[in-house]
Amino acid sequence: MNLPCTPSFNLSGKRALVTGASSGIGLACAVALAEHGAEVTLAARSEDKLRDIAEAMMAENWLANVLEMDVSDTEATEAAVLANGPFDILVNSAGLARHGPALETDAPDYDAVTDLNVKGAYFLTRAVAKGLKEAGKPGSLINISSQMAHVGGIDRAVYCATKHAVEGFTKAMAIEWGKAGIRVNTICPTFILTPLTQSTFDNPERRAWIMDKIKLPRVGEVSDIMGAAVFLASDAAEMITGTSLMIDGGWTAD
Repeated sequence: MNLPCTPSFNLSGKRALVTGASSGIGLACAVALAEHGAEVTLAARSEDKLRDIAEAMMAENWLANVLEMDVSDTEATEAAVLANGPFDILVNSAGLARHGPALETDAPDYDAVTDLNVKGAYFLTRAVAKGLKEAGKPGSLINISSQMAHVGGIDRAVYCATKHAVEGFTKAMAIEWGKAGIRVNTICPTFILTPLTQSTFDNPERRAWIMDKIKLPRVGEVSDIMGAAVFLASDAAEMITGTSLMIDGGWTAD
């Protein structure tokens, strides 16, 4: 009897670019990909912090290097990606949130959030895909989106708008580049406990709202995202493109 074989989660020989890699979800994804064999380029605006992270990763005998990058600077980002690529894997975890009531949104805050979360993410994804197409290689491009790309949230009109946009261009790009073997997907986390979200969790009213929406009996941790990143990057997800992997504790199940 010939039993089916489980596809490999091994990423050896793959080159991965992880933006927003200096902390939180981006850092966790970078570690997960490196642990599974990928050569990981850590990208963020803070090069010094990235070097410390790269040194710690290399001490584990993982492959890591550093690329200073501001994803909102689309021209510089594209030049850096094309000069240092091609990258087989992209995890874009660079993002910005400035929450507040919709009636109090001002244009500078709107522009800052959309410039990074939508424009920056769009042109970064395009740049990595361009490098892959020129090299004639397949790849897996992953944008860290949000459960807020599928629902609304208190004081999150701008943030929700940007993440809904990411879901839209992800689907369109997946259709456009599918024949080239380039897969494009999103990971949609719920509220994940990180230094950046600590103030939200410290607010009793907001924490109660979060725990009411999450159907499981705990909040999200960065470790909850790590396996998803490895899965989507690996051959095990070869038939997955143009979709969202919800890691929301059942938030959007209602």
